[in-house]
Amino acid sequence: MIAIITGDIINSQMSDSELWLPKLKDLMASWSESPENWEIYRGDEFQLKCSVDEVFRKALLLKSLIKTFENLDVRLAIGIGNEVFLSEKITESNGSAYVNSGRLLTEIKSQGKTLAIQTENDKVNRDLNILFKWAAIDFDNWTAATAEIIHQLLVNPALTQDELAKALNITQSSVSQRLKRANFDLLQETDQFFRKKIAEL
Repeated sequence: MIAIITGDIINSQMSDSELWLPKLKDLMASWSESPENWEIYRGDEFQLKCSVDEVFRKALLLKSLIKTFENLDVRLAIGIGNEVFLSEKITESNGSAYVNSGRLLTEIKSQGKTLAIQTENDKVNRDLNILFKWAAIDFDNWTAATAEIIHQLLVNPALTQDELAKALNITQSSVSQRLKRANFDLLQETDQFFRKKIAEL
């Protein structure tokens, strides 16, 4: 089994792509090679292949990165399944993971959602999508400042609040308040729950 994230940038026309596009490329390049494992196409859409247990964390990293830019958000459709054809370009590869992800993106666009998952298991789909709906209440409302702190901590979990405060030129109490508002501890618990749930597949 593999995981495919198909995503598109919300409100991309309201922001200069020269600001966010290099950052998005750098993030995905830090994980794997392009175009075999990730690709950006049509200007503001992308596809990424990763391991099943890492996919929720990578979705959070993508979300927190894009939300650091004012007015921007990202829609993410996670497909879990097989890969029956591997091409040199991810957008030309195929299998149920790709189909699940691509169809799901179209579906959540029409529903106004920003995160959903489709696997071969209806019970897992139901449980995780309810979880994602709750989680989205938080991360869809992250401010750019909150998203920046979340992203920094996801990239480097060893960072202390004092180190973050110095890096962002704010007080340690401001870091603490933003993490509380973002329910960061709950996000980490959600990631652990996701890994256990996905292991049932």
